[in-house]
Amino acid sequence: MVGQVNLSALNSRNFRLYLAGNLFALNAMWMLRIIVGWLAWDLTGSASFVGLIALVYFLPTMFLGPLFGVLIDRSDVRRAAIVVQALFLCAALGLWFVQHLEILGAPHLLTYSLAAGMIMSAHGPVRMSMAPRLVASNDIPSAVNFASLAYNVSRMTGPAIGGWAIAEIGTGPATLVTALCYLPFLVALSLLRVRQAATMPSKPGFLGELAEGAKFAFGDAGIRAALALAAIASIFILGSLEILPVIADGVFAKGAAGLGLLTASSGLGAIVAGLGLVLLPSAIGRNRLPLAAAISMFGVACIAGLGLTASWPAAIGLVAAMSAAAAASGIICQSAIQTRIGDGMRGRVMSMWASVAIGSSAMGAAVLGIAVEILGLGVTLTFGAVSAGLLLAAGLFRRYWKS
Repeated sequence: MVGQVNLSALNSRNFRLYLAGNLFALNAMWMLRIIVGWLAWDLTGSASFVGLIALVYFLPTMFLGPLFGVLIDRSDVRRAAIVVQALFLCAALGLWFVQHLEILGAPHLLTYSLAAGMIMSAHGPVRMSMAPRLVASNDIPSAVNFASLAYNVSRMTGPAIGGWAIAEIGTGPATLVTALCYLPFLVALSLLRVRQAATMPSKPGFLGELAEGAKFAFGDAGIRAALALAAIASIFILGSLEILPVIADGVFAKGAAGLGLLTASSGLGAIVAGLGLVLLPSAIGRNRLPLAAAISMFGVACIAGLGLTASWPAAIGLVAAMSAAAAASGIICQSAIQTRIGDGMRGRVMSMWASVAIGSSAMGAAVLGIAVEILGLGVTLTFGAVSAGLLLAAGLFRRYWKS
């Protein structure tokens, strides 16, 4: 449980091997996100195109994620993970090859983003079903916390490493190095032994299983609250972090080096948040979702600050704070959901989490990108922060008014 220093999952060789390999793959996935975002900005100079690239990447998860969730609950999750990681590797190598031939254009970026987004829609339920099956039942809360910590921190550190790589070695070599980072996880996956979910005596059919997962997820008040909170944080906080190339170069004219610095501060914020949650007092950890809402409220306040500031050092600090808030809120919400479900329902329920969290950030990036073109960065981020703050306040008021 968040708030308790529970390291029991690390006693499992299986889980240690998985965690080490997955750190490479997760960072590679998010490194490519910032590389592609920079390429989109560098090719077009358009904030709306940067947002469109993010939308094309994340949108498939909203629609395909729940379908893959049903398939994962029916499948050998280790084999599914190997297929997904191999496809990520092939897509990244394809992007590098197009850059190597010096023919990269906007259509290539859209094609890569769509392909990677479709793979991503399978990756979510696979990833969130795998970790709990590598440890004994009583160690599942510890495994969930470590796995969600790795994902949410890499979501910030990956872009930070990617931004640094763009500035130091260029986009082409950075893409190739990133692609090769999938290999350690493929090796680790080949060595794992994964507990299979208990088979059900009867199956209601594909659509019946999909409906069963949705009924379970939305019938649980705690899961509903975590999904709603994730949607708000993803649309506004993560959506804002998706347009960092626009902020670094379009607003402050700092180029690739500035993007590297902004993304490095984002990564640092996420790491601090992750470590802070490990040390969180257990009394606070038991009251998790209100804590996540309060952290998200702080994050959206930082969005307004980023929209209003003309100071580059202040922008760096605000991005770090936003990233910390997004990582902490995401870890708390994901862990709260994971500990409420069993292996047989895990793929379906967590695919809905992925659809909400990832799909919402896609919509946020697209809408913010278009709004920046029309209204400017300051107005867009300030209005977004006010909107998010009102939604979070309404959610907290409703929770405590009912109680």
